[in-house]
Amino acid sequence: MSFNNALTKMLGIDFPLLMAPMFLVSNKAMMEEAMKAGIAGAFPSLNFRKEGELEELLVSLNATKQTLGKGTYGINLIVQKTNPLYKEHLQVCVKMKVPFYITSLGNPKEVIEKAHAYGAKVFCDITNIEHAEKCASLGCDGFIAVGQGAGGHAGPYPLQILVPSLKKKFPDKIVIAAGGIAGGEGIVSALALGAEGVSVGTRFIASTEAAVNNDYKKAIVDSGMEDIVMTEKISGTPCTIINNDFAKKIGYRQNWLERMLSRNPRTKKWFKTLVQLRGFNLLESSAFQGNYKTLWCAGQSVELVEEILPCAQIISGMKTGATQAFQRLKDGNSL
Repeated sequence: MSFNNALTKMLGIDFPLLMAPMFLVSNKAMMEEAMKAGIAGAFPSLNFRKEGELEELLVSLNATKQTLGKGTYGINLIVQKTNPLYKEHLQVCVKMKVPFYITSLGNPKEVIEKAHAYGAKVFCDITNIEHAEKCASLGCDGFIAVGQGAGGHAGPYPLQILVPSLKKKFPDKIVIAAGGIAGGEGIVSALALGAEGVSVGTRFIASTEAAVNNDYKKAIVDSGMEDIVMTEKISGTPCTIINNDFAKKIGYRQNWLERMLSRNPRTKKWFKTLVQLRGFNLLESSAFQGNYKTLWCAGQSVELVEEILPCAQIISGMKTGATQAFQRLKDGNSL
């Protein structure tokens, strides 16, 4: 069956699925598989930090997109002042005419203005209505509604409340639901709430194309939703990880001194930068090398991940699952 809607038309995709941008995980091979499958793939610009590396990748992805004639890709930009590569990466992305952007953790005004100047779209990560109002006032094209259960910086509200609320207050904006979705049933449920699409991350960590080590992938498969905890130790902002001995040892909350330094106007910029750098180094070591100091980001949808599969098979399974879920509702078998 067809799942064409406002999002698929806007991005030129044939199924309302976004392969979510994941720090250290998302790579070229995953973006190519997303486009081959006719969906949207996105990756954090910070996954490509070496000189010239990002532009080289964008040249390749633009060529792939043109050759395939379907699917698309986008860039996730951390727009906080603590991101030292933000300005440089935005300049490269604009030069290479990236099709769409996802902004996180800051003011998206500059990204929206520069993207719209050449026709690109901008979706803003939001976890509450207040932030959505600010992004909408700046002219974003839509929201990534990050709800409970999401991997990374998860929101406090369930999608069953966040998505309908966003659609009621911003009927002209695209809403992409993120958090706790790993299969076709979750996709259909998000669409039923009013979302135009879904963003799925955790499921794709356990893919053959993901370049992270097998221990990380195996942890995704072996963990359950009760194994996911929130920690402030990676970026200063609550972030979901798989619980383990090292996470328990270092604790999940900043101590009083860390909280004071992160809130003081004179120290918060450099201290947050230091915390994020330390956290990123821990994540990078855990994802690729592996040692006893292991921190793995993941969402509660690990509960639904049972095996490591190629991206193409994961996406195909989601499409089939969505069709079957919709048909069950249509037939009334589950009512």
